[in-house]
Amino acid sequence: MASGGSGMMQMMIFGCGYSGTAIARSARGMGAGVAGTTRTLDNATALADEGIAAFVFDGATITDELPTALAQVTHLVQSIPPSPDGDPLLGLSDGALRQLCPRLQWIGYLSTVGVYGDQGGDWVDEEGECHPSLGRSQERVDAEKAWLSQGEAMGVPVAILRLAGIYGPGRNAFVNLDKGTAKRIVKKDQVFNRIRVEDIAAATLFLAQGHLSGVFNITDDEPAPPQDVIAEAARLMGVEPPPEQLFETANMTPMARSFYSANKKVSNRKIRNLGFAFRFPEYRMSLQQLWTTGEWRRLNGLASG
Repeated sequence: MASGGSGMMQMMIFGCGYSGTAIARSARGMGAGVAGTTRTLDNATALADEGIAAFVFDGATITDELPTALAQVTHLVQSIPPSPDGDPLLGLSDGALRQLCPRLQWIGYLSTVGVYGDQGGDWVDEEGECHPSLGRSQERVDAEKAWLSQGEAMGVPVAILRLAGIYGPGRNAFVNLDKGTAKRIVKKDQVFNRIRVEDIAAATLFLAQGHLSGVFNITDDEPAPPQDVIAEAARLMGVEPPPEQLFETANMTPMARSFYSANKKVSNRKIRNLGFAFRFPEYRMSLQQLWTTGEWRRLNGLASG
C-alpha cells in the first residue's frame, strides 16, 4: 500500500468479494490508497491488476505481510462474516488492533438488516429492537456489539452498515432469468428491501470521509414483493416471467425458505438525513439502468463476499 501524503485516506478492506471490491474501486477512484484481502491467490491477482494491494487471508492467520500494510491504515472496512466463534479479525488481533493499526481513524463493519428479524411487515429503523431468528443473524448482532465495543476502547468511530439484499452488475434478476434459475415465490404480504452494490460503496465512503459512527441502514426506499422484481426484469427483457409459485408448496432450499421467515420494511432515513443520496433508491429505475446500459452482464467484483 502506497504511503501517500499525511492527509490521504489509506483503506484496508477485509473481504474483497462483491461488495468489498466495489468499495475498493470507489475508494481508488477518489484517490485513496486501497488494500484488501481475499481467500484465494487468483482473486488476489485480480485485485492487484486493478491497482488494489492484495493479501490472501483465510480468516485464521495473519500473514507476515499484513502487519506492515496495517501500520499505514487510516480506514478499515470489515466485510468478512462472523462464525460461531465470533468475528475473525477481532479474534486474531486479540485486542491488539490499535498496535496493528496505529494510524486508524475510522472502522466500518458490514452487517445485515437480517439482525432485525421478523417485524410483522412493519417499518423498522436503527432504533428498532433486533429479533435475530437465525444463528447467523445472532452472530451478526454479537459481532456488531464487539466492534462497537472495540471502537469505544480504541477511541475510534465505528459505523455499522446494515445492508439489505445486495444486487448489481453481474448479480441480479436478469442474470437469473437468463440462466433459467429465476423463481417467482409468492408469500402473502411478504416484502424485502434491496441495495445496489454501488450504493453500498458510496455509503461506506460517505461515512468514512465524515468519520461517522453508529448504526446505519443501507437499503433502498421501496421494500417490495420479490415476485414483482422478477416480473419487472422479465418485462424489460421482453420474456415471459416464470410462473408464480406459492411459498407454502414451492421447492426451496432450507436457506432460501428461511429468508421468508422475516417480514419487514427497513427505513434508510437516518443516513439520508445526514445528506447521503442513494443513486438507486428503487428497483424499477435500477433495473432499467442495468438493462439499458448492459451492465447487468458485468460482474462488478469478485465471485464471493
